[in-house]
Amino acid sequence: MPASGGRHRLSKRTKIATGVFALAIAGGALAVATTFGDPGAANAASGGQAAVGQISCPDVASKLPAIPAQAQAEVQRNLDLLNTQIGEANNRLKTTVGQGGPNFVQNAILGPLADKRKSTIDRIAISIGRRAEKPQGLDSLATCSVGGQAGTGAGGGAPAPAPAQGNGGKGNAGQNGNTGNTGNAGVGQISCPDVASKLPAIPAQAQAEVQRNLELLNTQISEANNRLQTTVGQGGPNFVQNAILGPLEDKRVATINRIATAIGRNAAKPQGLDALAPCSR
Repeated sequence: MPASGGRHRLSKRTKIATGVFALAIAGGALAVATTFGDPGAANAASGGQAAVGQISCPDVASKLPAIPAQAQAEVQRNLDLLNTQIGEANNRLKTTVGQGGPNFVQNAILGPLADKRKSTIDRIAISIGRRAEKPQGLDSLATCSVGGQAGTGAGGGAPAPAPAQGNGGKGNAGQNGNTGNTGNAGVGQISCPDVASKLPAIPAQAQAEVQRNLELLNTQISEANNRLQTTVGQGGPNFVQNAILGPLEDKRVATINRIATAIGRNAAKPQGLDALAPCSR
């Protein structure tokens, strides 16, 4: 009888231990399922850039004084470079989601971007200073920040490109999306003729309006490049021409005409600028 009671007590302890072990396994499975089922929660827990957002930088062009005609081409090149730098930083922001610690964005993206912008803004100031009074205090425009969700930044432009898919997710490479379709295979980059360098001397009264439209031309190219990247594998062989390059040309014609009209109000209206509207990939 005592032996039987001992066996009974042992069996009871075994059952309790087994139940605890089963609960532990279930809890672990739940934790794994939660982590893999909600990548956003995993990113937030890691303290990295859980909410991607969009990089926002102070506008430089609107803070410049009248630009001497001899400096306009160089200033425009550097304004274009500022836009390129922001685009590259936004791309890095999206493709490194979940990486690093809480200071990753500042140290790896915003800090280097501020350094690049400072150098570029300095070149703009120096270029103007060779022909007129050098503008001061532009360095304060170098620092950028992250704010708002991707695709909702100022200007209401095209949605930001989705993070690149790896082979493990059977994205572009795993499904032969780029090469198995005759659409925009081999994404490439849209190239457009430079307008600023083809303009005559711009009257002081027209410079602000001309500059706004030159910036709009850059924005249009950026939006078209974004659409080019986010529609890989879509459409047939004429997709890029019909859905991206054609609409881009129409926008550029209208914008270039506004530039010519602005100049023509105070000087001879430049002719033949429409030839600069078509772009290619």
